[in-house]
Amino acid sequence: MSTQLEALPYRHVLTLPTEPSAVRMARETAEQALVEWGIGLRHPTVDPALLILAELVTNSVRHAALLSPQVTVIYAAGADCLAFAVHDRHPYQPPLYGSVTGAGTGGLATVMELTLALGGTAVVRADADGGGKSIWITLPL
Repeated sequence: MSTQLEALPYRHVLTLPTEPSAVRMARETAEQALVEWGIGLRHPTVDPALLILAELVTNSVRHAALLSPQVTVIYAAGADCLAFAVHDRHPYQPPLYGSVTGAGTGGLATVMELTLALGGTAVVRADADGGGKSIWITLPL
């Protein structure tokens, strides 16, 4: 699996208002990008990846909208991996890996269970000013 996200040949960025319709738009845009990039929607990684994406955007809509009027989704792919990030301007950085030990339920626990089951990785990256963050998911294809 590629570890240098900057080296992935395919990339798309989408910025949306932090409102419920963002979840559908982020998912539909991911499907369109994957097809354009030659990644079939029946690939076994795609359905779980779309669920992970929807959960992360939903979390931004539910928990960050007051401080973050927009959510940005970055999609990237290469021959052997799919990566995406969901960025908002809320400073809270959730403990991703703690969510699979029983401490968390719902959205992030689902995200991490699926990510780890697929052999992927997840990381939270703070903005330089500490006022926001991105959650990056990388999954092997």
